[in-house]
Amino acid sequence: MTIEALGANQPETFYRGAGGIAAFRNVPALPDRPEDWVGSTTSRFGLAPSGLSTLADGRVLADAIAADPRWWLGPDRADAGVLVKLLDAGQRLPLHVHPDRRFARAHLASPYGKTEAWVIVSARPGAYVHLGFARDVVAEELAGWVRMQDAAGMLAATNRIPVTAGDAILCPAGLPHAIGDGILLVEVQEPTDFSVLLEYAEFGLPDGHLGLGYDLALQCVDRGAWTPARLDGLRGTPDRLLPAAADEFFRASRHRGGDRLAQGFGVVVAVAGEGRLGDRPVRRGDTLLIPYAAGPLALDGPVEAIRLSAA
Repeated sequence: MTIEALGANQPETFYRGAGGIAAFRNVPALPDRPEDWVGSTTSRFGLAPSGLSTLADGRVLADAIAADPRWWLGPDRADAGVLVKLLDAGQRLPLHVHPDRRFARAHLASPYGKTEAWVIVSARPGAYVHLGFARDVVAEELAGWVRMQDAAGMLAATNRIPVTAGDAILCPAGLPHAIGDGILLVEVQEPTDFSVLLEYAEFGLPDGHLGLGYDLALQCVDRGAWTPARLDGLRGTPDRLLPAAADEFFRASRHRGGDRLAQGFGVVVAVAGEGRLGDRPVRRGDTLLIPYAAGPLALDGPVEAIRLSAA
């Protein structure tokens, strides 16, 4: 059987979960481990090998891919090119920003930045995300907020966007954002762990500038105004889960029983029901790693799943 069922891979982090991953995946609750890095070949920033996924046979996925890249990735890929997470926000996350590829190449020795997207699995009534500044913010004002750790000031300048289960939103690199509490989501992103934290003191952290210093790190922030019309462009349409702007970075698609999944390396997260993917039973909460060698696959039964892969 070539489809790999993945166990939970939950590195420690600085914010609290609310038991969402435990309930979704039917695994023990780990409140200090509110993320599950699914099929990950990416390490946490400065904390390698934390974050790397291990296969059922004990091999580290990154090592397995390096040993047989064609079997895993196919003939046209040099690396996995994507990172998938489950994220359980038991508290509001800090306002933060991810650098784009240009900034990452220049200052972080990486070909990848960290554009990401969220598919909301469940959300409490009134759940929200902060996304982009609602007005233009000058560099001096942003630097002052960060220096003084004025969370109220910076959050007041953002757009607060309601979210519900089933929503999907693209978050381009550079865009300030914070996920509110009471949300469980599937996140797909470029395969890095680069975050510039605009807030850090209230989360017990000494700083959040990736070792660059804030004078440089804040240069990756999009300080422009994001109007409602621009924000609407970050959502998908009835025909596609994410907008076309995501295609440069990754693919995300929703599938139901009766659909056929094209050949290709990626991750499948079952979000509702149960059925079969190829020859493997699948049910809500399962996370599956699909190697290129698995070929095209049929999804059968009353099940709904999200497929995530590199561009």
